[in-house]
Amino acid sequence: MEVVIGWMIAFTWAMVLVLQCGGVELTFELPNSAKECFHEIIEKGTESTLQFQVVTGGDYDVDVTLTDPFRNVFYKQLKKQYDSFQWTADNTGEYVACFSNEFSTFSHKLVYIDFQVGDEDSLPGLQNSQPLTQMESSARENHVNLNAMSDYQTHHRLKETQGRRRAQDLNERIMIWSICVTVAIFMVAFGQVFVLKSFFSEK
Repeated sequence: MEVVIGWMIAFTWAMVLVLQCGGVELTFELPNSAKECFHEIIEKGTESTLQFQVVTGGDYDVDVTLTDPFRNVFYKQLKKQYDSFQWTADNTGEYVACFSNEFSTFSHKLVYIDFQVGDEDSLPGLQNSQPLTQMESSARENHVNLNAMSDYQTHHRLKETQGRRRAQDLNERIMIWSICVTVAIFMVAFGQVFVLKSFFSEK
């Protein structure tokens, strides 16, 4: 019974840490001919990671730029569907990540971003250098596994949304094509009837 309680406590701590971990992770809509920017204050020497993916819209591409506090562009991608960029801040200040859909005049995009700044906080009580107990090791392992599960689920949902959107677009195109073919068949049928009727009409 004590072993079960210990595992439940370790799992609970890991879940709390997953829910409390830092970073910005969201999905937003980027209208046509629009530009959206996200600002983050980053300390010097802090490692940061920017991941993005265009979920739906147009050719699934977007322009991305990253600028430092002095407004110098140190990362730029044009018409990119997805990418991941990691860097270490050279200066303390406001870093800006901008996503542009200005090249598109009629299609809006749905974009997913994951903006992680710094390392994740350690589990409570595990910051010291003392050897870990079995429960603490299990809590840390569960914490890492839950983070990995969360990432896998996020990417799976993105792929699912992207696939569903493509299936809907394909279904719409098939419906339009089917209607056009049906109209063409009726026009040909009526045309043949009138041509045959003209052969037997009295002159």
